Amino acid sequence: MLLAPSHLSLHLLLGFAILGEGRPLASSEETDGTVLAVHPNVSQGCQGGCATCSDYNGCLSCKPKLFFVLERIGMKQIGVCLSSCPSGYYGTRYPDINKCTKCKADCDTCFNKNFCTKCKSGFYLHLGKCLDNCPEGLEANNHTMECVSIVHCEASEWSPWSPCTKKGKTCGFKRGTETRVREIIQHPSAKGNLCPPTNETRKCTVQRKKCQKGERGKKGREKKRKKLNKEENKDAIPDSKGLEPSREIPEQRENKDKQQQKKRKVQEKQQKSVSVSTVH
Repeated sequence: MLLAPSHLSLHLLLGFAILGEGRPLASSEETDGTVLAVHPNVSQGCQGGCATCSDYNGCLSCKPKLFFVLERIGMKQIGVCLSSCPSGYYGTRYPDINKCTKCKADCDTCFNKNFCTKCKSGFYLHLGKCLDNCPEGLEANNHTMECVSIVHCEASEWSPWSPCTKKGKTCGFKRGTETRVREIIQHPSAKGNLCPPTNETRKCTVQRKKCQKGERGKKGREKKRKKLNKEENKDAIPDSKGLEPSREIPEQRENKDKQQQKKRKVQEKQQKSVSVSTVH
């Protein structure tokens, strides 16, 4: 049987490797990163998709639609047939040959020679190429290891100004403040412009209006409390008949005790004066 030149050269190469008494099987991968596979008439007794095989070197050629790949085990290379090329290679199919070609050195997986789909560590993917740094206008995404567009912050329009208030009230004052807000629609990326303030306050002037019942603020409630305390203190003062008050606050009781002590001291002093006069 006559073989095509490419088939003949591969078989001669594999034959020399077998006769080399254990020398590693030669492969074009060592020169240009390419692994070739052919599928002549199928031989019997081979396993794992091999068309022809050797006890020492494994597969020598593959069945149709399979890719021939050399796996290195120490100093020895074993031929295997796979349905797809391993990571770091891309496959090309032809009528008489299936070829696995190695991706570029900085590329981990690729679609073809000029289009990488995943870069090796330390490189960023951009338009099928692996770069040390991303081009101007782009930034590196350290999670996906890709060059992506810079995203700037976006904010919504301002809301209408709030009613003019002072200490939480809308009445009982002339000058207060009013506020408006807006929301962040798009947060920025690492190199994007920072977001602007989301709230704004300014002074406002309104016509003073009296607070209705229930609208009084803290000042009104404090005034009411003092009024109630004053009324309670009034009820606690003794009447003109000298009756004990129905209720005494601590300050009144203390003042009363002081007055009684002062009165006793005066009486004691008077008694001493009378005693001295009697002796004389």
